[in-house]
Amino acid sequence: MNGSQEVICLLARSPLRDCNPEQMKDPDSFVPRIAQLMALAIRLEGLVRDETVHNYAELAQLGRVTRARMTQIMNLLQLAPDLQEQILFLPEVQGLNERNLRAIVQQLDWSEQRRMFSKFMPR
Repeated sequence: MNGSQEVICLLARSPLRDCNPEQMKDPDSFVPRIAQLMALAIRLEGLVRDETVHNYAELAQLGRVTRARMTQIMNLLQLAPDLQEQILFLPEVQGLNERNLRAIVQQLDWSEQRRMFSKFMPR
């Protein structure tokens, strides 16, 4: 990489505080937190891959989060690709959050991930 580049990443800790209550009523304008985190993980991985930033530690510093939190967010990329896509486009699902996905992310077998993920889906 030639020269230097400045990258500014803004990570909102609690986007719901800034949401307009009217937006929450319109399902087309509301994006669930887990979908936001999934999109963020994909975007940040692209920044590392393109060498815009050196590593996840630098991303954590830029985003003013701990390295541990950055790891938790980036671990969402360990999900099967179809699960990542579902998360990006699902409406709000009760109980579907990053913390509850940690056990699924730890599974290496994608079919097992899918089985575990299906328990969060409404019937």
